[in-house]
Amino acid sequence: MKTTIQQQRTLAALAVIAIGLGLGMPAHAAQATAVAGGTVVTPIAIVSSVPLAFGSFAAAAGGTITVSTSGVRAVSGVVAMGASSASAARFDITGEPGSTFTITHSGTAVLTNTGGGGETMALAKFSDLTGANATSGEATAGVLSAGGTQSLYVGGTLTVGANQAPGVYAGDVVATVEYN
Repeated sequence: MKTTIQQQRTLAALAVIAIGLGLGMPAHAAQATAVAGGTVVTPIAIVSSVPLAFGSFAAAAGGTITVSTSGVRAVSGVVAMGASSASAARFDITGEPGSTFTITHSGTAVLTNTGGGGETMALAKFSDLTGANATSGEATAGVLSAGGTQSLYVGGTLTVGANQAPGVYAGDVVATVEYN
């Protein structure tokens, strides 16, 4: 029993000394602060403003009709009828001013007779960012203006078969944009 009391006193004394040493020594710590932040930008958006239209034509011999990115129609082997109602497609892009973006083109590679037996005409598309009468190539990237806008013009060449079935032909021209 004597040993137990003496052991308890020794342990208590050691605990007091340990606490005293811990409180008596100054702690050396350092702290820094970093600034955290971010910028929310205007989301990029695209809307179709004008459809790609080839106008009316007769197709006895077959051939091609090309509508440039400025909307100029040229025919080869087919007979265009009446005043040209041709137009290049125009997509209007909006977003953060000065930002770069990529363009992906998709949609149908054919136009299908909407009221017929599924007849088709092949469509080859091309595009530019200026509407400068292009008839080949694709715009794949662009920069939004200081006002946060840019237009994309899409033209195409339609291959018309000999004695192509009459009707209204339609398909999709799709453009997708995203920030770099």
